[in-house]
Amino acid sequence: MKRISLAAAAVASLISAPALAKPLLDCPLRDLPFSSASPVIDIMLSPAAMAAVETVQPGILSKMPASFASTRPPTFAAILTVREAAGLGARYSPDPGKFVMPDMARIDAALAAVPVTQADRIARCARYDSTPPRITLPRTKGPRVLLFEKINGFRDVPSVNGAHAAFIAMAERKGWAMVATQNGAALTPSVLSKFDVVIWNNISGDVLTLGQRRAFQQWMERGGGFVGVHGSAGDPVYFWDWYVDDLLGARFAGHPMTPQFRDARLKLDDAAHPAAKDLPAEWAMNDEWYSFKNNPRASGSRVIATIDESSYNPGNPTGQHLTMGADHPIAWSRCIGTGANPGRMFYSAIGHRPERYADPLYVQMLEQAVGWAADRKGSDCRRR
Repeated sequence: MKRISLAAAAVASLISAPALAKPLLDCPLRDLPFSSASPVIDIMLSPAAMAAVETVQPGILSKMPASFASTRPPTFAAILTVREAAGLGARYSPDPGKFVMPDMARIDAALAAVPVTQADRIARCARYDSTPPRITLPRTKGPRVLLFEKINGFRDVPSVNGAHAAFIAMAERKGWAMVATQNGAALTPSVLSKFDVVIWNNISGDVLTLGQRRAFQQWMERGGGFVGVHGSAGDPVYFWDWYVDDLLGARFAGHPMTPQFRDARLKLDDAAHPAAKDLPAEWAMNDEWYSFKNNPRASGSRVIATIDESSYNPGNPTGQHLTMGADHPIAWSRCIGTGANPGRMFYSAIGHRPERYADPLYVQMLEQAVGWAADRKGSDCRRR
């Protein structure tokens, strides 16, 4: 019982810690000129940029559903560019035959004439954090685990809450020293040095400043551990290439709709991986199934489990190409960095439905994955 109260106190202390933003931070898109590759949120935060887009294509942004158009994170507007928003309009138009794709060259020309002001820079940076949280680590002998939960993009509350509860329960059961935070400034050298592994709980949207990015990348390449679940690799657009290409090793393509959740069969691909210990050769699940634009195996990942496309229909009535074929990875790991002790990355695309985080087999996989990622002395990624 003592571990329970300590862990709960640590979680509460970090979630409630201040995350005050300075007027202007080193946020990644701070100084970039407006274009069709800008996130929709940054266009909507600028009356001049918004007017430029609407002059060329009336309604392309102003008539977006409210759930997509909010300028207050978490919001879809942080993970859509103007170009991507237009593409969604084409795919989901009630009358696709009459939908006309906007002239992106004209939109870009109109936006290029809009200067980036100091007010724009401050507005762009307001969704990032600058003050690191205060850390109170539970007194346990287990791995030190940071449960990271800052979300600027899409926040699916049930899946985030389901994963949060599952990871907290694992910490209590396994004796991990776990704390949780929604503060991006936790990913700075002074805080990261206190932890063995960071779990990204369905993180969506760009959440780290340039300095925080550097700190996290260096920490990973020098032996840190990362575990990401579901939405942590599910954004249609990324603004940090290292995260999606080098850390994760695959870019999100989409998932089926109507129905969104489908029964499917999973297959164990690498029974020797520590995260796969005692898992069955095959098992069935019902979830939202991601497809990726590239196979993470081809980018050097160690695939742990795949999804059998013959057991569900990966097709999508919107016309997206979601078929990956006979080799459709759903969980994998990677070694990060080239030093003597590289970092360890584990990612699983399972987990949109909150029920999955109570599934004994999935909980077993995640629990073992955290243990593997936290083991700096493990041999899987060490170079002798």
